[in-house]
Amino acid sequence: MNTEIRLVVDAVSNEKNVSKEIVFEALEAALESASKKLYGANWEFKVVINRNTGDYETFRVWNVVNENAVNEDGEIVGIQNPDAELTLSEAKEKKKDAKIGDTITELVPSIEFGRIAAQIAKQVIMQRLRAAKRDQIADEYRARIGELVAGTVKKVTRDNVIIELGGNAEALLRRSDMLPREIVRVGDRVRAYLQDVRPELRGPQLVISRTCPEMLIELFKIEVPEIGDGLIELKGAARDPGSRAKIAVLAKDNRIDPIGACVGMRGARVQAVSGELGGERVDIVLWDDNPAQYVINSIAPAEVVSIIIDDDAKSMDVIVADEQLSAAIGRNGQNIRLASMLTGWELNVISQNQAQTRDQEEFEKLSQLFVHHLQVSQEIAESLVEAGFTSIEEIAYVPVQELMEVEGMDEALLSTLRERAKDSLLTKAIAQEERLGEHTPSSDLLEVEGMDKHLAYTLAQKGVVTREDLAEQSVDDLLDIEGMNQERAGKLIMAARAHWFIEN
Repeated sequence: MNTEIRLVVDAVSNEKNVSKEIVFEALEAALESASKKLYGANWEFKVVINRNTGDYETFRVWNVVNENAVNEDGEIVGIQNPDAELTLSEAKEKKKDAKIGDTITELVPSIEFGRIAAQIAKQVIMQRLRAAKRDQIADEYRARIGELVAGTVKKVTRDNVIIELGGNAEALLRRSDMLPREIVRVGDRVRAYLQDVRPELRGPQLVISRTCPEMLIELFKIEVPEIGDGLIELKGAARDPGSRAKIAVLAKDNRIDPIGACVGMRGARVQAVSGELGGERVDIVLWDDNPAQYVINSIAPAEVVSIIIDDDAKSMDVIVADEQLSAAIGRNGQNIRLASMLTGWELNVISQNQAQTRDQEEFEKLSQLFVHHLQVSQEIAESLVEAGFTSIEEIAYVPVQELMEVEGMDEALLSTLRERAKDSLLTKAIAQEERLGEHTPSSDLLEVEGMDKHLAYTLAQKGVVTREDLAEQSVDDLLDIEGMNQERAGKLIMAARAHWFIEN
């Protein structure tokens, strides 16, 4: 029994507070290194220590390689290290069933665990212990990603601040992740949000931030007990760090006022959060599953008159009273920018006068479009616009009943409008045909049921040139074509696929 090794393992394990297995592995590595000093630097060894007795054995190790292997440059490479590699024929002399890629071991006399081995062991053990400690810290903090951590400023440089978190753990706070004009000195206490644990050559790096929206959310969780109890849910946050922020809240219990709970008695709770963030002003917004109402809540204190929603572009035009325009936009656009970040919608704020002017201009533009292309009176053109029609394509292809609902419409006028709309589109298609040349639809595309020449040329511009091309499209692929709707797109695609079913 090797009591010396067992005593070393017990002593180091207790002193450094690490598992005995780590110390055993470090000793094995030290003995392997010492063996190289005795036998040869190019030799490879494997030392195995019995965990119960402390006795150990040393094995010389060879790798079986392909002597005819070819490298990336096309050169034949064989044995690179004769002291640690064997060809297949050499390996079979030691082990009959050896294969390329195998490892061959041979027992050799072990060196004594003497002064030299002990010195090497000490160095290896310290290296392993430092690495093990770093891994231990990384594992501990990796489980805490998404939490607030606090520590003391250890070092301040031009670009970074190093925060001592305790237990030999250090975190990196970049200047870009600090509040604007924030000044910290060595010894100051700092709290921040743990974003990531990144592997680095010199050990894992804990990355923290004081500017991310998640920090605001975590601070409210600390200050508002109702959040921890699950009575209030935080739905999102947006920040202009150090200046202003918005946070969305939702009450899970109708008896609770979520905004009042987050503000606290005489504003104590929200002031505590604001104080941690350098006086950052925090607007508490009531979350709503209706996007329009959510936007209205987010733009407060400005009052919204109306909203125009564009679902495809995920944008909204927010119309406010003229005197509310500056409040809705905020200083340097801050209020509307934060509201947009919070809701996830692109928001455009305009005053009522601007909206009325824009609507009038759009109304006149569409009216003149219909007067010119459909050759109708101003009154009929205005009736079409008032009914919600915005393009010649809609007049040509929308269901008949929709057009019949227009004021002053009868069957004769409807038929005339349809013909004139299609003629206009055909003229446009011919003009496009002359311009495009190479974007010419094939004859089988033009023969698809429900197809017209204008649409065929429009599709050809998109790369849909043949019937087969159209058959491979999805409804969504066609919806960006002016005047196209889901019903018409579906019918066209199915008509293009009809020959598939006939062939099958």
